[in-house]
Amino acid sequence: MTAEQQNGVSDSRRFEFQEFGGPIAPQSYELPAPAGNEVLLKVNYCGVCHSDVHLHDGYFELGGDKRLNFAMPLPLTLGHEVIGTVVAVGDQVTDAKPGDQRLIYPWIGCGKCGACQKGEENLCVTPAHLGVNKPGGYADHIVVPHSRYLLDISGLNPGDAATLACSGLTTFSAINKVLPLADDQWIVVIGCGGLGQMALRILQAMGIGNVIGIDLSEEKRKLAQESGARHSFDPNTPKLNRVVAETCPGTVQAALDFVGNEQTAQLALGLLGKGGKYVPVGLHGGELRYPLPVITNKAVSIIGSYVGTLKELEDLVAFAKAKNLPPIHIEHRPLEGAAQAVADLEKGQVAGRVILDAGN
Repeated sequence: MTAEQQNGVSDSRRFEFQEFGGPIAPQSYELPAPAGNEVLLKVNYCGVCHSDVHLHDGYFELGGDKRLNFAMPLPLTLGHEVIGTVVAVGDQVTDAKPGDQRLIYPWIGCGKCGACQKGEENLCVTPAHLGVNKPGGYADHIVVPHSRYLLDISGLNPGDAATLACSGLTTFSAINKVLPLADDQWIVVIGCGGLGQMALRILQAMGIGNVIGIDLSEEKRKLAQESGARHSFDPNTPKLNRVVAETCPGTVQAALDFVGNEQTAQLALGLLGKGGKYVPVGLHGGELRYPLPVITNKAVSIIGSYVGTLKELEDLVAFAKAKNLPPIHIEHRPLEGAAQAVADLEKGQVAGRVILDAGN
């Protein structure tokens, strides 16, 4: 039975771009019939992530006038923070049925490489990530290759829970890379936009109080303190290292960098005490230049962190339910506003997260 026979719908829309930097515009296509372990879902909500900006541009800035150009096939439908309702399932699916509303784990791998065999599909060498390598959630419908990538969000607000698939998962995984913290140790959150706010909410729910927020925007610094930061600073504060040391007794043990440029990397490493951990997460780009003897003598660690595993997302959903994790600042817009949302995010005109409403 085809998807259209099951659902009474013969076609659907994707908001896609045909070339990097080109317009994000709706295109009609015929709904596929899910086969085997596949699941077809009606998209309800889809978050707009800053990585969507980079994907649309088609490159990362590497610094030194160099770029890393993307090679994924076009056209591309963005969107990897997706809540959807099951419409149809393949003949091998036994744990999902039409009407189920689910959060989608988008960081899908090949299932065969060493990373996938260890449950680290987010690090797959030939990924099939939704919204990156495969069509994502800027659409009326989305196909997921296996029902195991669908998570039950019962008890959570679906209009907020879409952010858990990337914003939440990325920060949750990064935070877990620097725990535990002693009572006199501090954690710095650099960049208090959508990802930074999510990190602050998770840290607060974990009961971690020694948190510092750093952002250029006064509005975002205020949001940081509302989200659990004990102190917040402008990165251009004169002698910031000394100000932090005087204001926050103890040592800075960890720095989570949700900007990820040359300036924030220098700032983070300069703030860290001995044995500290720097976790770059943001992708604004540039080169890291730092004296190697200082890294050795301070015994600091630089730990890359890229989204997270399916198991980590399952743990995060359970954590969000148990702790009643408060949502970050969310602005809902219609799916038809996808192109403008990406443009606004690129201009820095989004304080938290934009969620595209595709219908319930």
